[in-house]
Amino acid sequence: MSKKLPISLDDVRDAARVLEGQIERTPMRLSKTLSAITGAEVWVKFENQQFTAAFKERGALNKLARLSEEEKQAGVIAASAGNHAQGVAYHGRRLGIPVTIAMPTTTPFNKVQHTRDFGARVLLEGQTFDEAKAFAETVREREGLTWIHPFDDPQIMAGQGTAALEMLEDGPDFDVLVVPIGGGGLISGMATVAKALKPGIRIIGVQASMYPSMLAAIQGREAKTGGASIAEGISVKTPGYLTREVVEALVDEILLVEEAHIERAITLFADVEKTIAEGAGAAGLAALLAHPERFAGRKVGLILCGGNIDTRLLASVLTRALVREKRLARIRIIGDDRPGLLALVSKIIGDNGANIMEVAHNRIALDVPAKGAEFDILMETRDAQHTQDIIDALDRAGYPPRST
Repeated sequence: MSKKLPISLDDVRDAARVLEGQIERTPMRLSKTLSAITGAEVWVKFENQQFTAAFKERGALNKLARLSEEEKQAGVIAASAGNHAQGVAYHGRRLGIPVTIAMPTTTPFNKVQHTRDFGARVLLEGQTFDEAKAFAETVREREGLTWIHPFDDPQIMAGQGTAALEMLEDGPDFDVLVVPIGGGGLISGMATVAKALKPGIRIIGVQASMYPSMLAAIQGREAKTGGASIAEGISVKTPGYLTREVVEALVDEILLVEEAHIERAITLFADVEKTIAEGAGAAGLAALLAHPERFAGRKVGLILCGGNIDTRLLASVLTRALVREKRLARIRIIGDDRPGLLALVSKIIGDNGANIMEVAHNRIALDVPAKGAEFDILMETRDAQHTQDIIDALDRAGYPPRST
């Protein structure tokens, strides 16, 4: 006889009744361009269109709505890197429940501010989620608050699973669902639904390679975690115990993705779908980019689970994408220190259709001749071939550039 898992399809359906009319039924769309890029038939569930821009409010509301009147009056506390915090704070205010949130000091400012804007008391403590969580436990005990776990709670898990109910109702007959994993609340809820309604479907989890905690846990080994991942929403050192049971039983495979693939996924969502994805939200697409052979020719459901990315970080990601594609290129030219040299080089670049963004002029570097000059030029081009065409033109003119 198989082991009874922490939640069932009926639990998720019950959660859906609680959530009905209280959250967005986010759109589910086929992406023709992402399908062409990856070789799969890619459907995207846009959970970044929830009011708090993430799926987390599903589980938060399901949990908060079931508290006793005494628990509601006393208030609740949670620890979160951001999206769970906003979900608890927003729906706590709607239900008249006092909310306290402990967040790591490294949490992006926009997530901290949004949580405060929803009326929560925010306590910043520790460098990681786990440190913030330990601090929250001490506050809970001291103040008699009810703990709202970000993932390891059956009601949280069931609430998150409602996303899969909608995906299977609104999408095609999926072969695969690809789901980001931090603590495991989202994938445990979604896997429960998907495997109950369609036993043959494959459930693929995705973790940032810096934080492979769930993969290590189900393999029975200690995870080596750490680093400033762009996917801070799934940068969890210790996954849930209840969620681990579901993952072990129902998830077919866990894939790891590198930061470069997550960055490219964020860029593609912005460029192709004209939508904003945070690192954790883009992890599913990153898996398709990193492991296309596993998904080629299949109907794949992705959940873009959050869009709360710091605007400065988003700008950096998009700029780095231009550098990778050689649409932003920095070259160095060493020539005679004479009037008109920079104008000549600039004319060659301009005549070939590129735009100069920055120029740095150096006469004192020891690897430059005493009568010479060095220019570092940042230019904007159409693509890698255009960049090469300009380099060739400068070379023919007697000013061969070097990449920097």
